[in-house]
Formats: sequence, C-alpha cells, structure tokens
Amino acid sequence: MTDFLSTVTNTCVTDKLPDFHIVIPARYASQRFPKKLMADLGGKPILQWVYELSMGAGAKSVTVATDHDVIYQAAKQFGASVIMTKNDHENGTERLAEVAAVKHWQNDEIVVNVQGDEPFLPIDLIHATVAALSRDEEAEMATIACAIDSVDDLFNPNVVKVVCDEMQRALYFSRAPIPWDRDYFATIENKIDDLSTDFAALRHIGLYVYRASLLSKYADLPMSPLERWEKLEQLRFLHQGIKVQVAIAEGLPPHGVDTPEDLDDLRQKILI
Repeated sequence: MTDFLSTVTNTCVTDKLPDFHIVIPARYASQRFPKKLMADLGGKPILQWVYELSMGAGAKSVTVATDHDVIYQAAKQFGASVIMTKNDHENGTERLAEVAAVKHWQNDEIVVNVQGDEPFLPIDLIHATVAALSRDEEAEMATIACAIDSVDDLFNPNVVKVVCDEMQRALYFSRAPIPWDRDYFATIENKIDDLSTDFAALRHIGLYVYRASLLSKYADLPMSPLERWEKLEQLRFLHQGIKVQVAIAEGLPPHGVDTPEDLDDLRQKILI
C-alpha cells in the first residue's frame, strides 16, 4: 500500500506557487456508477480520499460542493468545509462558479477543480497547472496534458487530444487523432502499428484551473457547435477566444473511478 500511494501523492514543487483554492464538485448521482463518491476504498469513502489529498496540496482553502444531503453530511462528518449548491447545475464548472460567488473570491484568485472521483490524483499535477496559469497573465484558465506514445491511444475517441501553440496555449481539443502525420500515415497501407520517432501528440488530462473572473462569466458563455459535436466542455472557452494554458506532465496519472471495475482495481492496488 505504501509503495502505490507514494507514487501518487508527491509534492515536488520548485517554484513558489501563488495562493489558490480547491473546489471538489461532488455529485451523488452518476449514470455509470451511482453513489460512487460514497463507495468504500480502504476504509473510507472515495470523496474523503480526494478531500485529504487536496488538503495536502497547500491550498488556501478546500471546499466540497454538492447538491445532495448524503454527501453534505458525510463531508461534514470527516471534517470537510462543504457548501450545498443548487441542484440544476449541468457540470462541475457551474458548481465552481457558484462557490466562487458565495465565497466572494476576487477576480484574480485562482480556483482548482479537483474531481471527486480522483482519489489518487498526484498533487504535483495540481501544482504544475496552477504554476502554468500564474505564469501566463493573459490566460484565464489552465489544464494539463502528457505525451501520447501509443497508436491505440491516438486513435481512441475516449482519449482526448490537445494541440498547442508555441506559448503552450491550447489551439484545439479533439477526440479525433490530432495532429495528423500526413506523410508518415500515408505510407501505411493497411494498419498503423507505431508512431514515427519525431511525432508529438498530447493527451489531455482532465484537471482545470480557473481565474475567478472567468468563473463569474461562465454562465453567460453559450455552448459552441464545437462543444456540442465533440462533447468537450473546454471547447466552449476556445470558441470564445479565451486563452487556455497547458502544463505538461511527465506521464499519465492513475485512473479515476468511473465504474465499479475501476474501484475494484484501485482496491487491489492499495493492498500491494
């Protein structure tokens, strides 16, 4: 158990980070795995793992945001700061925006969205994404990505790809294989078995960091056709010309809990 946890809870930060807040949007209902945040993992609910790792990230505040009394009471029981939000939010970003408004955070304050089903999210990914946003004064949000080195991942629509400009800002996110290596892929008659040695593609990791000013205007941003087609919320921001800074991670973090099978897998790993 110690070996697995030590690989996902490191705090290697070289530069001093600005102050930041963490909000954990916590939905009780889930289509693929109902009540998963309350599911037991090593003697405590998944949500508690996420709260505790967030508390270890050095944030100015950590808040659980939920619309369900079961989660509210459970969070209170393990000592979390928790806010009961509206029950008609379409996504976690809207829930973050409500918390930022309730807390009266200033426009320049930084808010991290940590998903409630990511019990082993490495803390250094949070730090890297916060640092990326703080270094780019023109960006209003940041996220993180890692290299793709697998053909299967490149062509898997469930693996979201991102292409960046020279300032490491996102140009586009897609479920399609981007960028397209035209000359190399054109030489393969039947099936692409490997990527060329100089091919660089990035896999998006779903961690978002916002300036509070962006959250305050999020509700007024209409859904774009790009978002509707790709089913990727971050395209709403790009469609509006909002600059999104992208930090680069050294590798893919541990998988979150989307299904009961994911939970069983993590239970086995923490016993190793």
